[in-house]
Amino acid sequence: MTDLLTPEKLDPPGRRMRRRERKAAELAARTRAVGEHLAAVSARPASRVLQDLHTGRDGLLQENAEARLERDGLNVVEHERPPRWYVQLAKAFWNPFILVLAGLDAVMLVQWLQAADTEPFDPKIPTLGAMVLISALLRFWQEYRSGSSAAALRALVTTTTAVQRRPARTEAPATVEIPVADVVRGDVVVLAAGDLVPADLRLLTAKDLMIAQAALTGESLPVAKADTRAEDHGQHTTADPVEADNLALAGTSVTSGTATGVAVATGRDTYFGSMAGSLAGERPETSFDAGVKKVSFLMIRFMLVMVPLVFAVNGLTKGDWADALAFAVAVAVGLTPEMLPMVVTTNLARGAVAMAKHKVVVKRLNAIQNLGAMDVLCTDKTGTLTEDRVVLDRYLDVHGHEDGEVLEYAYLNSHFQTGLRNLMDQAVVDRMHDAEEVVVDARFTLVDEVPFDFARRRMSVVLRRNDLEGPAAEHLLVTKGAVEEVLALCTHVTDGGQRVELTDVLRRQVALTAENHNRQGLRVLAVATRTLPATRETYGVADEEELTLRGFLAFLDPPKRDAAEALRALAGSGIAVKVVTGDNELVAARVCADVGIEAGTVVTGPYLDLLDEPELAALVRTTTVFAKVNPVQKARIVRALQGAGHTVGFLGDGINDAAALREADVGVSVDTAVDIAKESADIILLEKDLTVLGQGVLQGRRTFGNTIKYIKMTASSNFGNVFSVLAASAFLPFEPMLATQLLVQNLCYDISQLATPWDRMDEEYVRKPRTWDARGLGRFMLFLGPTSSVFDITTFLLMWHVFGADSEAHQALFQSGWFVEGLLTQTLVVHMLRTRKIPFVRSRATWPVLVMTALVMAFGIALPFSPLAPALGLTALPLSYFPWLAGTLLAYCLLTQGVKTWYIRRFNTWL
Repeated sequence: MTDLLTPEKLDPPGRRMRRRERKAAELAARTRAVGEHLAAVSARPASRVLQDLHTGRDGLLQENAEARLERDGLNVVEHERPPRWYVQLAKAFWNPFILVLAGLDAVMLVQWLQAADTEPFDPKIPTLGAMVLISALLRFWQEYRSGSSAAALRALVTTTTAVQRRPARTEAPATVEIPVADVVRGDVVVLAAGDLVPADLRLLTAKDLMIAQAALTGESLPVAKADTRAEDHGQHTTADPVEADNLALAGTSVTSGTATGVAVATGRDTYFGSMAGSLAGERPETSFDAGVKKVSFLMIRFMLVMVPLVFAVNGLTKGDWADALAFAVAVAVGLTPEMLPMVVTTNLARGAVAMAKHKVVVKRLNAIQNLGAMDVLCTDKTGTLTEDRVVLDRYLDVHGHEDGEVLEYAYLNSHFQTGLRNLMDQAVVDRMHDAEEVVVDARFTLVDEVPFDFARRRMSVVLRRNDLEGPAAEHLLVTKGAVEEVLALCTHVTDGGQRVELTDVLRRQVALTAENHNRQGLRVLAVATRTLPATRETYGVADEEELTLRGFLAFLDPPKRDAAEALRALAGSGIAVKVVTGDNELVAARVCADVGIEAGTVVTGPYLDLLDEPELAALVRTTTVFAKVNPVQKARIVRALQGAGHTVGFLGDGINDAAALREADVGVSVDTAVDIAKESADIILLEKDLTVLGQGVLQGRRTFGNTIKYIKMTASSNFGNVFSVLAASAFLPFEPMLATQLLVQNLCYDISQLATPWDRMDEEYVRKPRTWDARGLGRFMLFLGPTSSVFDITTFLLMWHVFGADSEAHQALFQSGWFVEGLLTQTLVVHMLRTRKIPFVRSRATWPVLVMTALVMAFGIALPFSPLAPALGLTALPLSYFPWLAGTLLAYCLLTQGVKTWYIRRFNTWL
């Protein structure tokens, strides 16, 4: 029977299939048209492409770019735009609980219409309709607000790209950073390692360019791209734009190298945009989504079993099947947690706003739950455990003595490179005096460069000596990078100003010099050179050979003062921190020791490649520090931890972190990260600080905890009410409560819980990672639900024997007594179940919760005395009832606390 209420049944498969086929055909046609256009662009000479776009190699005039942006719109694809408000409003009604309520209201309306001539208008119909509208509108309002809040938070994290533009016709072109959304057709885009490709580009220049196209092809390995020119190399015949070597497509990313390209398509007109309809399908279901769905259909199944039973019992015992149906409908409404979607959305939205105050920006709301469930955090070292304030501490010859010439060569490398400049490059540049920079710029001119990538772990520049002309002209190649990688390419060293052969003995001595500085916590890079005849202008990786080692650079990145405290706080929150870094094992171990991490045996990337998946799974459980790991290895580590049952977070900000960020249950990056890292992350830190992340984790757990509160309160209370209704229906000669009264009581109870997202969580709760426990919810309902039924039954006996409400003539008094007692115990359950401590004494709810529940309880007590009472079938209660009520509520609190204490001891859990 449950299947009758699933979206699959509500939207017939045949119609849905036809709609999907039609949409797929439209997308295929559109993608094919875009692909043909790009293939034609690839085949044309670059000069012709520029001419067609009315642009040049220097880029657009600023005023022309602004006009094109106004005409063509922002460079965004369809699925990135939020839905219109009326679409969100319609979706607010598309929920199993809302649909159940609407269906019940429709049944009641049809019943009344059939007997409209003889029966007065049934007040249950507008009451139930009001509940549907209130629930759906509240959900819409919260989702609309949360969407607006999320958009505002995402706006704090902007992705930019570099383009060449001319401010005016008479001014020289300049490279400027603009938001990706502002890129227009004809813009000349400048790409470097770590950049997202912002539009479909026809490459104009490219140097060792490698593009990751996984977003389009699923292929994890990057592919080489080049500025091939049709006028030089013949026509390109490939029909697949992804395979065209002179196209860089939107949505891909640069892993290494540099390039420039002219934007030939933007936004929905890109190849990625043409596939947006298929790529924009729902994201993989998180444990949070799955948990909410399980709870929803658990409650519906429970309702589908119990409501027919209530209907049958009342029909058989009372003989009035029409009234029995109306009462069963009201019970169904009472069992429906129609506010669940709204409470969940409110919790997530409030959590996102609260986290933003702690400098944590949530890009995807459901990531909040995964952040709270995280029990392993993989993080890099630089900027997280260290100050991310790199200074050049020493520049040394191969024997470890200070040597100014090494600094000069390092400066040439850092100053002239045009690719991805890191903190160490800046530290080298900052060490040189302004006067020396002027001299260097006058002596050398950049010829070419071999950009950095994470496989080689080095980069080189090729310079022309301006003071040498004619036959004496020569080019100087300067390489800077990781010691092992550079040393492997060296055949000679500079020793005492002389170039000598690098023997095995000398190689070991040189390596020992670097190792000794690593042990001191210094990051060491090697500097090497090679002199080449000035016979060509283009160089590549193959030219990085037969190098002469000049010396070393030793950088200091001091540990953060609060890193040790932040790590202790994370450990206290049940989160194990694992350091995953591309740095060498000696530096990683030293930094970890400085911040209080027991490094143990440091495992390096090359060793990981020797392990199969079961061996890696066993290793990651016991290893704390992984060093010299590449992007693929980082992603493997994350997957291995997930396979071991952990909820894994990954904190990273580099190109080499993008794959691991996507693999992790929750990817965390920082506002200063490279574009691809920010796009891959679920959460962005405005400060790269473990303390900030720790605050976000706690807020994620509070958000999850408040959601669980509502679910367990509603489930257990509804479960108990069914027992009460069944018991009363079986033995009373009249209905224990009118259907309208049940509806009003349920509406009041729902309102009392609307403040739950504003409640606090016990400190003990947020100290541990939290995940969904579907079996635990069923157990909770079974043990806590009947507790309220005990006092419902005592109230039945009280009204029957003490107040004489033992016949149909006095049923209004009986129903009024149970209405007030039932509403007050249901409202008190908010305080009894919200904490594992003694409520009001050891744990007090926040003021919004206290005020909301107090108002509802006051309204419930006053309602039988109000002018609304006759319309609802209620009557004023005698004053002697209220001492009994107070005693009942006190006994209810004591019994519930007793059951709670036993439950916690028995199962060692609560919320």
